[in-house]
Amino acid sequence: MLELFPEGFEEVDHADGVELVAYTDPSGEERIWRAFSGSATPAGADVADNWEERWRAFHRPVRVGSLWIGQPWQDPPADVVAIVIDPGRAFGTGAHATTRLCLELLEGLERGSLLDVGCGSGVLAIAAAKLGFEPVVAVDSDEQAVVSSRANAAANDVEIEVRHADGRRDPLPPADVVVANITRAAVEAVGTRVDCPTLLTSGYLISDEVHIRGFERTKRVALDGWAADEHVRRAEGSNVPQ
Repeated sequence: MLELFPEGFEEVDHADGVELVAYTDPSGEERIWRAFSGSATPAGADVADNWEERWRAFHRPVRVGSLWIGQPWQDPPADVVAIVIDPGRAFGTGAHATTRLCLELLEGLERGSLLDVGCGSGVLAIAAAKLGFEPVVAVDSDEQAVVSSRANAAANDVEIEVRHADGRRDPLPPADVVVANITRAAVEAVGTRVDCPTLLTSGYLISDEVHIRGFERTKRVALDGWAADEHVRRAEGSNVPQ
């Protein structure tokens, strides 16, 4: 739905499921049919005068420690480090549990250079820059994510280098901290390729056990069934299990 209607759509909860509503024209209806093989167009349905604004209610700001992540139409409190993310086609508004868990772990780390692999909207890289990490590099294999991350970085007045790259194949720069909020399989693939002493990972369920060669997990946090882990590189010759 985000790809079909990046300007927004509505989620309506029902007892038997969730209804996704797009206010569109015949061309938009055709796009829905092609993507989902079906849709319903209520005959004579009344459309609220404020339908263009109603989708915004779906996006709510979140606070993680000193960090506040919200959208451009919301006003942050005075006592926070504010990060403004414009919802679009790239994943990562800050509301998802995995993003919040990564922010929680990130805030407790010693500052240094940082690499965000699979940056999406750039929210983690921007937060890192706001917290004092530098230099910050963000990479993603999706061109739209690269565009969104650059735009969001500019809107937040931070300097991050955003590259179009696939973390599973392309060269990755060394960093003091690497963040990878992707999927379990991608985390395990990327984890063997990064050059860093500290690795933060998420994008998987608390029931998932992540094994990354050369690293030892030192901390796990969880929220809403999702997990995020902090790993440190094992010293050479160490017999600590991976």
